[in-house]
Amino acid sequence: MHGIGNDYIYVNGFEEKIDNPQAWAVRYSDRHTGIGGDGLVLILPCENADFRMRMFNADGSEAEMCGNASRCVGKFVFDKNLTKKTTLTLETLAGIRTLELHLSADKKTVETVTVDMGEPILESEKIPTTFLENRIINKFVTFSDTIKYAITCVSMGNPHAVIFTENIAELNLPLIGSVIENSTQYFPNRINTEFIENVSPNLLKMRVWERGSGETMACGTGAAAAVVAAVMNNFCERKTTVKLLGGDLTVEWREKDNRVYLTGAAETVFEGII
Repeated sequence: MHGIGNDYIYVNGFEEKIDNPQAWAVRYSDRHTGIGGDGLVLILPCENADFRMRMFNADGSEAEMCGNASRCVGKFVFDKNLTKKTTLTLETLAGIRTLELHLSADKKTVETVTVDMGEPILESEKIPTTFLENRIINKFVTFSDTIKYAITCVSMGNPHAVIFTENIAELNLPLIGSVIENSTQYFPNRINTEFIENVSPNLLKMRVWERGSGETMACGTGAAAAVVAAVMNNFCERKTTVKLLGGDLTVEWREKDNRVYLTGAAETVFEGII
């Protein structure tokens, strides 16, 4: 399944058990010798919510949260008749998230999903970073002799460094993203990095380097973090379209409850047995 190109392998944990999901993710995420994907998602029973999600990056590391994967989980459980609800709760390592499922005209399948991504975490120590300032907003940081950027840091349950720059299509992301991701002197848990072009107050263009997976077609938590960072830098409005390589997401950082809401498509690509 994929959410605007951010593709994962999904396993029904109600019926299947994977004893070593870390190794499984590494093996089958390989696009040449495996199934291919940005990682592995397990859909599991849960005592505290309707369902539980565990997700593993392509390098086997477990991630706290993924907005695109959350939408796909919502589609999976409805389309597979694991629920008839159109409002679901989903437990993640970042906490419980609420999903609003938007159905097709015949009400049989899910087309798009709105995810309550929760409140952004802005305190430097909680993101976490090692910077002394309470909030990191447009802070110039030297990562190497040639990689120097002003960053804004946000956590959406997982850590993000947002960089506003120009000509993002021309960036050497495998080089730049890897250096920033692994700058553990600043980011003790590594970092996801978003490179953003400001097109208008209602439109951002984004490329993303995901911790543990490299460049991906889209990142839901990254899009959410990007809009939060753009609002804090007075670059965009609180409801904005984020244009990624895989498609568009709508992100709204609501002032009334301080929560971020992410809306986008979820699609099934194929099913199989291994």
